[in-house]
Amino acid sequence: MGMEDNSSFVAVYPSHMAVQVATKKLKASGFDMKKLSIVGRGNKTENQVVAFSNTGDRMTAWGKTGAFWGGVWGLLFGAAFFWIPGFGELLIAGPLVSGIVGAQEGAIVVGCLSAIAGGLCSFGIPRDSVSKYETAIKEGKFVLIAHGTIDDTNRAKEILKSTNPESVNLHLVNVPTMST
Repeated sequence: MGMEDNSSFVAVYPSHMAVQVATKKLKASGFDMKKLSIVGRGNKTENQVVAFSNTGDRMTAWGKTGAFWGGVWGLLFGAAFFWIPGFGELLIAGPLVSGIVGAQEGAIVVGCLSAIAGGLCSFGIPRDSVSKYETAIKEGKFVLIAHGTIDDTNRAKEILKSTNPESVNLHLVNVPTMST
């Protein structure tokens, strides 16, 4: 990802259904789905094991929320299931997966507190905003992130403004500085 691809548009949605509508709207508008990430918690009341299978670059999922996640995974590239202290079960799809894996390995961002924060910081999202997104995830909300050029992220913002997200933020070409 080059510096010109380091912008992010972040929208927070209150439910599975709301983020699914947003995802489908981006897909229908021709947005590059390889530039989209979603983070959400697993269903706390779910007793079934959530299972994933990777078919090519696309994921499928099963469980009580399997229909929702299967629909989302069918649109996004690359997905993972994480258990992260303080968050519990997290389902993550899109380029953010590699940011979180890198953060968990301690390879990407110094000074961010959680693996989620490290993944978000690796996309140039400022730390003060990251904490708001972490809070939303802990509250059971879904964070949708469109990554890419300023044009990509502005386009995502235009497409999604009619989907009534709880909050929206545009983070333009903000490459984090590493502190020692």
